[in-house]
Amino acid sequence: MNQQTKRATGRIRVTSYDPRPYDEGGGASISEIHVVEEFIGDIAGVGMARFLMVSRSDGYSSFAGVERFQGTLEGRSGSFVLQSAGTLEGGTLEGTWFVVPGTATGELLGLRGEGGFQTAIGIFLDYWFE
Repeated sequence: MNQQTKRATGRIRVTSYDPRPYDEGGGASISEIHVVEEFIGDIAGVGMARFLMVSRSDGYSSFAGVERFQGTLEGRSGSFVLQSAGTLEGGTLEGTWFVVPGTATGELLGLRGEGGFQTAIGIFLDYWFE
């Protein structure tokens, strides 16, 4: 990051959640999950994501995925791809993400950033432009 870094905050509302079994053997199941999300706040728009999630019988899950966002980031329109990883435990979802370099379009061209999300707190992205 550099001195031009800004922080965007908001929240996500899941509008579609479609899990599909991928591998159910060996003490943990693996699912592919298709998700459509509405971003609300400094980051406003729609995200379409695919995740692979490993779920244990005790309720703990770990996931990784990619998501294409289309909308605005603090008033600048375009799209970009987020790569994320996180966990789900006891109803709490938390994780980290980053903007995949070279994926931004429109007024977001050159976007770089990293951030995270947590059920109780919302989302954030510390970002800058190259």
